[in-house]
Amino acid sequence: MLMHQGIGLDRFNDLPRRRAVHALFECCSSLPWSARLADGRAYAMHTDLLSRAEKELRILPEQEIQQVLQGHPRIGSRARSLQSYREQCAVWVEDAAAMGMLDEAGSAYEERFGFRYVWCADGRDGRALLANLTARMSHDLETERDVCTAELATITRTRLERMLGPEGGFPDY
Repeated sequence: MLMHQGIGLDRFNDLPRRRAVHALFECCSSLPWSARLADGRAYAMHTDLLSRAEKELRILPEQEIQQVLQGHPRIGSRARSLQSYREQCAVWVEDAAAMGMLDEAGSAYEERFGFRYVWCADGRDGRALLANLTARMSHDLETERDVCTAELATITRTRLERMLGPEGGFPDY
C-alpha cells in the first residue's frame, strides 16, 4: 500500500525533494529513477510526469531493473497473498493448492530467466495470471526482459496515478 495516495500534482510538485523522492520510491523501488523524477519538477500535467516516469524506467540499466524487481513480492509466496489477491484482483485463488501452483510457476520462471516475474493484474484473475506466466516461459531472455520492463512500467504508472489522484484533484470539503 502506498503511503502517498491522492496527493495531487500541485502538492507533489511542492513537496520537499526528500519527500518527493520517497513518494516516488513507493511507486518504483529505484532511488536513481525517483531522484531524476523529483528533480524534474514542476510537472504541468499528470501526463508530463507519467511520460517522464516511463521514459526514465525504460532507460534504467539492468542492475537497477533487478533492484526494482526486488520491490515486488514473488507470485504466490507473500504472506496474506490469498487474501490480498482476492481483495485487489478478484482472483480465483481458492485454496493453498492454487497458491502452491503459482509459487511453483513463479519459481520456475525466476530460475529460467534469473529475475522475478511481474505482471500488472489490474482486475484479472489468477487463471489469467497463470496463463500469462506460462506463456512468457516460452520467451527468449531478451524478449522477456522487454516484456518484464513493460509490465514494470504499467505497474509503476498505476501506482503513480494512485499517488496523484484524479487529474483535477479531489474537491475541497
